[in-house]
Amino acid sequence: MGIRTKFNLGLLAVFALAFATAWVFLDRQFVATARNEVLQNARIMLSAANAVREYTVRDVVPIVTRNNPGWIAPLTVPSYAAQTNLRTIRGEHPDYTYKEAALNPTNLNDRALDWEADFINTFRNTPGLTEMIGERETPTGRVLTLSRPITIRDEACLTCHSTPEAAPPRMIQVYGTANGFGWRMNETIGAQLVSVPMNLALGNARRNLHSAMAILFGTFLSMMVVLNALLHMVVIRPVTRMSRAATAVSLGQAGEGDSFESTGKDEISELGRAFTRMRRSLDQAVKMLGD
Repeated sequence: MGIRTKFNLGLLAVFALAFATAWVFLDRQFVATARNEVLQNARIMLSAANAVREYTVRDVVPIVTRNNPGWIAPLTVPSYAAQTNLRTIRGEHPDYTYKEAALNPTNLNDRALDWEADFINTFRNTPGLTEMIGERETPTGRVLTLSRPITIRDEACLTCHSTPEAAPPRMIQVYGTANGFGWRMNETIGAQLVSVPMNLALGNARRNLHSAMAILFGTFLSMMVVLNALLHMVVIRPVTRMSRAATAVSLGQAGEGDSFESTGKDEISELGRAFTRMRRSLDQAVKMLGD
């Protein structure tokens, strides 16, 4: 096995290890960046939902109920307003969803699905937990869900949700008496759930990874070409010449040997000069023996 082959095999082994390490590291970095991007989009959606809720409570409810004390309609329910407004997003982005799910909702459309109930129960069983992030597979791809608890902090909420007898008559007419009652102060009754698709961000992460690895691979190939050229000019070619010259001397053909009068200061040049001195010494010794 020649020097060039050994050199290239060693270089390939080092590169393979470095390439695999870089692939794993960059893959994690790009995926983490993609996930943070998706999470940021979810936080923006949640902020938008809370802005609608606050607007409804601050501006809509006082106007609607000014001349109708005790009257309630879905329009004045912050949860309904937020979900209705953000539902319009699904027209252009069907995989983006916002829901205020509850275990015992007034509106049955808000009843929690099994996976949504898992979030709610975790909040109920973990006091002080203010946010949860989860990922799940769907028929359209991977989805990230950002969730925050809905906890009863205002006594006014119990006017509508403590008992059917205490609830406004209009609410009973709209929703009935079977659901949405029995809530208590400081009880977590549901959760805000924002779901954002990860496919686009993860696809960009994969493309960025492949581009980075292609650049790394191209850089390695360029280095291989340059290093092999240097290896040939600096090491292999002069060593081959010395090998031929040594063979000629060993066969008694000293006159056919090359001269290595190099002005370089590297080890190969020094070896060439030493070989030239040795060959000349052998030539002189042979002449002296001949005389």
